[in-house]
Amino acid sequence: MTATSLERRFRQVDVFGEDPCTGNPVAVVLDAEGLDEEAMRRFSVWSKLSECTFVLPPTEPVADYRVRLFSLNTELPFAGHPTLGAAQAGLDAGGIPVTSGVVMQECGAGLVPVRVEADRVAFTAPPRTRSGPVDPDLLAVVIKILGVERERVLDAEWLDNGPGWVGLLLDHADSVLKLRPDATAHPGRWDIGVIGAHDVGSETAFELRAFFTEGDGPLLEDPVTGSLNAAAAEWLIATERAIAPYVAAQGTAMGRRGRIHISVDDHALWVGGRAEVVLSGTAVL
Repeated sequence: MTATSLERRFRQVDVFGEDPCTGNPVAVVLDAEGLDEEAMRRFSVWSKLSECTFVLPPTEPVADYRVRLFSLNTELPFAGHPTLGAAQAGLDAGGIPVTSGVVMQECGAGLVPVRVEADRVAFTAPPRTRSGPVDPDLLAVVIKILGVERERVLDAEWLDNGPGWVGLLLDHADSVLKLRPDATAHPGRWDIGVIGAHDVGSETAFELRAFFTEGDGPLLEDPVTGSLNAAAAEWLIATERAIAPYVAAQGTAMGRRGRIHISVDDHALWVGGRAEVVLSGTAVL
């Protein structure tokens, strides 16, 4: 331990997994006050998780805490599974919300309530900062990256609620699962979400996959993505392609068993799932 480093409470939480360790893990540093941005970025990259969350004292009186969210080296104003992971980590560490049954998170996107339910937690989706159709030239590049036939793409939409997802709706869940994307010929920052409906009567209504790059690095896949599911649900419900409540699947192609529960209550869209603390201890930062 260096002269300036401290032991800080740490949790690693599996979020959205239907079974133990089948969702998306997030690192949560609970005592992040005093850490500078470079230290946060360094720990996030070192962890090799899709996101790391750093919990700080709130600046809003109604908030229980403030978070800074990093996807490897990139800071995000909002992300879904880190929101649920941070809430569960705080509760596990003995935190008591200002409002019973609701944890109020402050982040770059503003205040995000997290509802504590019997066996899962759920956040209300922040509004999209960008929506509407995708430019045809950009869509053509995304289709090439995905390696999918153009006739299988039913629609495309900006699904940007922090992470700037370009969303594609394919003809079926099987088409989503068969994707083997490659962005080698198209370097740069990509955030691509793909959605396909399962057959009526299936265990889950939709299959989703999320692909992203970090700088000029290779295309990576996120196991289960709360922000994408939130924006996709808003789009699917608004276009009458989905009726809430429904359950979506993600991570199947990676051997995960992510289950995302979508519901609408009092005109708010809720995105929920299981969140289980798997690792508990301290991080020396």
